[in-house]
Amino acid sequence: MRSYFTVCFALVALSIPIFASAATYDIDPAHSSFSFKVRHLTVSNVTGTFGKVKGIAVIDDRDITNLRVEVTLDAFSIDTSDAKRDEHLRSPDFFDVAKYPFLTFVSKKISRIDTTKIQVTGDLTIRGVTKEVTVDMEGPTPEIKDPGGKMRRGATGTTKINRKDFGIAWNRTLDTGGLVVGDEVNISVEVELIKN
Repeated sequence: MRSYFTVCFALVALSIPIFASAATYDIDPAHSSFSFKVRHLTVSNVTGTFGKVKGIAVIDDRDITNLRVEVTLDAFSIDTSDAKRDEHLRSPDFFDVAKYPFLTFVSKKISRIDTTKIQVTGDLTIRGVTKEVTVDMEGPTPEIKDPGGKMRRGATGTTKINRKDFGIAWNRTLDTGGLVVGDEVNISVEVELIKN
């Protein structure tokens, strides 16, 4: 009986450092950006952001491959600095925000590239369509204490998607044969995290 409890205690003791080393952080929307860039009329790029975001990151500094990330973007908060274009992007031609009010990303695999870079593979859901995407990330940075005493850290990420994979297929053909909107979308992420 004594050996049984000794083994149980040892297993619990061994598990404590693993759980204790992980910390949960909230995304700070005031100091984070989720932006995109897409080709317009084959001659330039249009950029935009999603202004409203919620999310968490659970970070285990002993093993970064245990990282867990969940992000939710408010589709209605899309902003390309042009009100008419933003309304079109909210319409059924694009994001159809009345039917699909959120975009989400949930990580499921982390790969370390080097001491400062990782790849985060997860499920991205847009317009009710879920596809696996891989985000190239720099960070997370070491913790720092802000003037208010809160612990913060950050990360930068990039990825590319084809909008047609998510059912966003609206387009028009130009007289020259090109398309009004490109299919490839470049996504950039700047995230600041607050330890909760």
